[in-house]
Amino acid sequence: MSEKPILFSGAMVRAILEGRKTQTRRVIKPQPSDEIDDLHGGEFRKRAPYKTECPATGRNVGFGFQDDDDRFWHCPYGAPGDRLWVRETWCPKADPLTSRLIYHSNGVGYQCHYRADGEEVFCDDVDGFTEWNKDGTFKSPWKPSIHMPRWASRITLEITGVRVERLQEISQADAIAEGAPPSHRSIDKVSQEFGFPDFSRSWYAQLWESINGKGSWEKNPWVWVIEFKRADGVSDE
Repeated sequence: MSEKPILFSGAMVRAILEGRKTQTRRVIKPQPSDEIDDLHGGEFRKRAPYKTECPATGRNVGFGFQDDDDRFWHCPYGAPGDRLWVRETWCPKADPLTSRLIYHSNGVGYQCHYRADGEEVFCDDVDGFTEWNKDGTFKSPWKPSIHMPRWASRITLEITGVRVERLQEISQADAIAEGAPPSHRSIDKVSQEFGFPDFSRSWYAQLWESINGKGSWEKNPWVWVIEFKRADGVSDE
């Protein structure tokens, strides 16, 4: 079993904590050609990624797909049973009386604030982590998610499934599993813009563009679809 970090925005962290998000889609890099759709007798989407071998040595070279020309697409997030630890915007927690950082009870790292929870943290509350701008003002105490160390992560996910598909093939049920609200109307302005008859998929298309840039939805890339459940002692049920 491997364990790797994965980034989520504050809104998606909240959706995971609330049990509304059990999937994430990430662009396959590099993008395979359209010919890959014919792989495995045209059932490429139906076949789960698998362990692949180097044709020269016979050694396992990773989890993903391999075509007839030995081109390989590796899933960087892992396989079912592997774990992902969530990186989110954070900062260490300080004692309000002494301004000293508060250690975890297990002695590994510090207790933390998490921005997704909507907490307000003042710069002078975080002794030892306070930084200043060039003009002498305080910098925000919040630390970017990309810089979160393992000890600060509060959410661990277990991968339950991996598959591939085109981005625009997302179903309404999968959009809801991505954190979208259930459709509460058949058509609206956003639905019309992205061509879906339901609000959930249109919401997800809008979210995708907000993260990946305008026009990224229209490109319709191949994506890894990662399904997961909480593995940090909290049930999604």
